[in-house]
Amino acid sequence: MTNKQPITVARGDGIGPEIMDATLKILEHAGAMIEPEFIDIGEKVYLAGQSAGISDDAWESLRRTKVFLKAPITTPQGGGYKSLNVTIRKTLGLYANIRPNVSYHPFIKTRHSNVDLVIVRENEEDLYAGIEHQQTPEVVQCLKLITRPGSEKIIRYAFEYAKKNNRNKVTCFTKDNIMKLTDGLFHKVFDEVAKEYPEIEADHWIIDIGIAKIADTPQDFDVVVMPNLYGDIASDVAAQITGSVGLAGSANIGDQCAMFEAIHGSAPDIAGQGIANPSGLLHGAIMMLVHIGQPQVATRVHNAWLKTIEDGVFTKDIAKGGTAVGSQEFTEAVIERLGQEPSTFEPVTYSTTGQDDDKVQHQMPLLAKERAKPDVVQELDGVDVFLLNNTLTSEELGQKLETIAGPECRLVVVTNRGVKVYPGGFPETFTTDHWRCRFQSAEGHQLTNQDIRHLLQRIEEANLNWIKIENLYTFNGERGYSLGQGQ
Repeated sequence: MTNKQPITVARGDGIGPEIMDATLKILEHAGAMIEPEFIDIGEKVYLAGQSAGISDDAWESLRRTKVFLKAPITTPQGGGYKSLNVTIRKTLGLYANIRPNVSYHPFIKTRHSNVDLVIVRENEEDLYAGIEHQQTPEVVQCLKLITRPGSEKIIRYAFEYAKKNNRNKVTCFTKDNIMKLTDGLFHKVFDEVAKEYPEIEADHWIIDIGIAKIADTPQDFDVVVMPNLYGDIASDVAAQITGSVGLAGSANIGDQCAMFEAIHGSAPDIAGQGIANPSGLLHGAIMMLVHIGQPQVATRVHNAWLKTIEDGVFTKDIAKGGTAVGSQEFTEAVIERLGQEPSTFEPVTYSTTGQDDDKVQHQMPLLAKERAKPDVVQELDGVDVFLLNNTLTSEELGQKLETIAGPECRLVVVTNRGVKVYPGGFPETFTTDHWRCRFQSAEGHQLTNQDIRHLLQRIEEANLNWIKIENLYTFNGERGYSLGQGQ
């Protein structure tokens, strides 16, 4: 290989510059054929007036190189600043977040000596869409968006990852016993895709007990795929039980671009002290090397790092009271061991050839298969009208709505925070100023949007304050909305 691969590099905030310098030094000594283009992102860019934390020039570099090695950044508190990490992932379509978690027993203290699981986290949807509104003085909302194409892409990536890495099982985590439509769709797509991989075991866990099982018996899991928020939480738990969040790297893979990073933050409290551990970012860089077609260099770096750990060379965060070295000393120790292999740990081998070898690991961008869109009959079935009300009781509100519902529609239920309060609500139920009033077609009538407009007009004429509506649909005769609790 003679041509160097251009990569975009951000040195980040806090400990970011220290661990990036260490990582790049190790890669250089290992023979990585890379040509870094440095960009500024993060705190100082935010504070210079760029509300997104990234400049147009930085975007241009990312779109040109399509490979991003990023140190942790700091998002300033307050001021409405959006997470730059989320912005980059979503803008560049980095839908798959891959977080391997491995324990390094007996050299790094852990309660679980045999952790070797990979979290595959959906990276673009779910609550991280960041669509929030304050609707009344007492109530705010956040929209949870789960799509069929987004679910299929990440789930198929998880199965392909398992297949290419000789892993035997893919597990799905959701909370579809409660969120039957959103998490229910993710689970449904998982079951559909799993049928295409009969050689791989597939199972499903509810997220709360699933994360508890990761903390208790992580050896029961192999590859775990889940929606965005759950994946963020579960991957930190999985990393911590291996010994330290500071050891874990992360790959963010899209169809065109990819970003590699540590999973930990910028740790400004220890910045400049020379004690930061570069291991997490280094592991991210190892995944980057495989992604850009330099698996031999990735193998050389990873085995040197394993040999360093075997030899008891630890930074302060994992020394746990023992003898610790600084960032620079740790970096030099890894460099000194380049070309060596560990003796207790199994040496690692990376490849992009797809060969069958239990030691081989891959990172591969994948496209979901194109599928013919099925014919769907979508019919309007009703409307939820949300009201701001802090004067009428649930009984008074319900009776008033009954009188203005017809003739096109009928009041079915009033809920508050999702709980039925009319008809037949309980006085013990706590209520706020945010009321969902569900209307459906009167018998023998097919509700239309014009009917809904007339309904809203009658609501206004009754001096009730509607703040939003949500149309209710059926899809091929199946209800596309949830019932209220107690309905």
